[in-house]
Amino acid sequence: MTRVDSVRDIVVFSGSAHRDLADRICAELGITRSPASITRFSNDCLQAQLLANCRQRDVYIIQPLVPPTQDSLMELLLMIDAAKGASAAQITAVIPHYAYARSDKKDASRISLGGRLVADLIAAAGAHRVLTMTLHAPQVHGFFSVPVDHLTALGVLADHFRGTDLSDSIVVSPDLGNAKDATQFSRLLGLPVAAGSKRRLADDRVEIDSIVGDVAGKRAIVLDDEIATGGSIIELLDKLAEFGCTEAAVACTHGLFAGKAVERLSGHPMISQVVTTDTVPAPADWPQLQVRSVAGLFAEAINRIHAGESVSSLFDGVDPTYAPPQGSLFDTVP
Repeated sequence: MTRVDSVRDIVVFSGSAHRDLADRICAELGITRSPASITRFSNDCLQAQLLANCRQRDVYIIQPLVPPTQDSLMELLLMIDAAKGASAAQITAVIPHYAYARSDKKDASRISLGGRLVADLIAAAGAHRVLTMTLHAPQVHGFFSVPVDHLTALGVLADHFRGTDLSDSIVVSPDLGNAKDATQFSRLLGLPVAAGSKRRLADDRVEIDSIVGDVAGKRAIVLDDEIATGGSIIELLDKLAEFGCTEAAVACTHGLFAGKAVERLSGHPMISQVVTTDTVPAPADWPQLQVRSVAGLFAEAINRIHAGESVSSLFDGVDPTYAPPQGSLFDTVP
């Protein structure tokens, strides 16, 4: 990839949520991550200090919203505010995982819309732009009052499966809401696609009524945007087995693996492998987990934003327009 030319004019900071990813992005850019200090006072308040010159420079603050999520969010807001106070020319909040994207609709009485509120907070703190990946709900993009570059990891995940034996394989989406991404992914691999019909009962409990598509005698590649507790995946695997599926590889962009997820997934007899990206830190107690890096994608996006070039062209080869034609159950989905 093209390295940043005007190194003097770009500064990359990281909160405490995922410094390893920030360092990988900086390595791709050919620059060094600038230091920052996060202090917690005796009254539990946080303070952020940026330890590099920001005046009239292009500042990027890398911070996924991962547990402890509220601390991660507050760190991000404070660092944006610090950059604004230091007269940064442009501030981009690089949020590989935007946790509040799940709070995107009013589906109960007197309920908060956290996705929109947090977007407002980020803009109010002083961010001029947001760079993120695979929002849980596409409409969250519209919650922001500043420009948003929304990357996808579909190409990175597809690269993992290319060159492997994909005979008798099928891409499976856990629900119909994820059908568009599953269709793009299936086209990249030249595979058919199916989906589960899912009904969410609680935050960690779902019910899958049926499978839309023929999975009998096939090996599934289950694609999801995010895996938290793993409840949806286990429910889907049980239903796939019931419909005659023989085994499943599980792929997701955001591998949070909270609660008993590692125990549930690592020991499941149907699962042949689990693949995720490094948008969030990987669990230390799961050496078999396969992690693909998205640092190159973020670095290229940062480089193009800094140079005033198009970021949308990063999706060439991922968008169905550029993929080989492939019949799909969901070709009519807009």
